[in-house]
Amino acid sequence: MRLNKFIAQSTGISRRAADAAIAAGRVRLNNAVPIPGSTVSSTDTVTLDGTPLAQPDNTYTTIMMNKPVGYVCSRNGQGNQTIYDLLPPELHHLKPVGRLDKHSSGLLLLTDDGTLAHHLTHPSFAKTKIYKIALNQPLSQDDQLHVQNGVTLDDGVSKLELSALNTTDRHNWKVAMTEGRNRQIRRTFAALGYNVVKLHRTHFGPYTLNIPTPGSYTPAPNQK
Repeated sequence: MRLNKFIAQSTGISRRAADAAIAAGRVRLNNAVPIPGSTVSSTDTVTLDGTPLAQPDNTYTTIMMNKPVGYVCSRNGQGNQTIYDLLPPELHHLKPVGRLDKHSSGLLLLTDDGTLAHHLTHPSFAKTKIYKIALNQPLSQDDQLHVQNGVTLDDGVSKLELSALNTTDRHNWKVAMTEGRNRQIRRTFAALGYNVVKLHRTHFGPYTLNIPTPGSYTPAPNQK
């Protein structure tokens, strides 16, 4: 394990803060000043400001939340309610995996497992996310094809997989995607003149929302 990760997991500080502590000469590895990129094994001794650090137990916490509309996915809500208002203090260290904007709802994962978060969000792993959306007006067949073939946005082309939730109503759609750009679904439809009036995430990679009550949460099943 890299030294900065060891320090972060042992103390709860960020890896950036761990790097700063190493650079400031506050860390010793086996009573010696560590070199950049040092790794730590189970037999090594690491101290921070002279205090020995325990080996991290490598146990992580991951929860699934049914995020309600009206809450933001940040600790500083700047006047808004945040998802952390719904969690007990002992879970406030968890970080959201991907975000849902204030006006969106549904499956939100929070974890302190950096490896899991990386595997769920990095584009190379192409994890599928599924949403149920409602539009302010019926989606024309031409625009449906346009969305599926690709809509050009200011940060690149956006392609979404669409399937109608009701064969007689073109307002409501299931959207599947593997990307995770900021407000991508809303921006894609807005580029064609539509407003997404409801956006609810039901799936994220191997995880499925099974929590009926908005604002509730439950431990996530182990998917490793």
